[in-house]
Amino acid sequence: MAPVCLRDLTADEFATVKRLAHSHTASAQSVQRAQIIWRASHGESASAIAARVGLDSETVRKPIRRFNAEGLDALKDRYRSGRRPTYTPEQMATVNATALTKPETLGLPFAAWTLDRLAAYLHEHKGIAMQRSRIDEILLHEGLRWHKHETWFGERVDPAFAEKRGRSKRSIPSHLRAVV
Repeated sequence: MAPVCLRDLTADEFATVKRLAHSHTASAQSVQRAQIIWRASHGESASAIAARVGLDSETVRKPIRRFNAEGLDALKDRYRSGRRPTYTPEQMATVNATALTKPETLGLPFAAWTLDRLAAYLHEHKGIAMQRSRIDEILLHEGLRWHKHETWFGERVDPAFAEKRGRSKRSIPSHLRAVV
């Protein structure tokens, strides 16, 4: 078979291709492309390269054509759009800003956010319908963490807690007695 028609490499291109072809830390696709170019620069045919790297001949020719046209940029991954984001950056900023705002300043009857409360507020007042798991991901990405439980110590959120709770049960002694 005739060797693949690869243009002559500059000294910089040759050094970069050699380094990348033997890399253990670069992306697998970039290393594979560099290996194809490296072998083609040594005069191997497309079918011989294909057999060594486990691809078909046409798949080997594509990166060579691309390298001839683009140079070292051909070794990099091309941008692939993927799925569009579900929420805009403005909506995610609103989630963060709302979570950092005290609910009382927004006229809400509670002192701390929960994921359910935050999701309900965002849906009703900001028009952002978002699941609580997604809100949690956004906040964790920003370094914000939820408190798992409200504390029993310190000032209570509800100042009328003692009145609402009522009297303690008679079976609970009012004073602890030392055991002798």
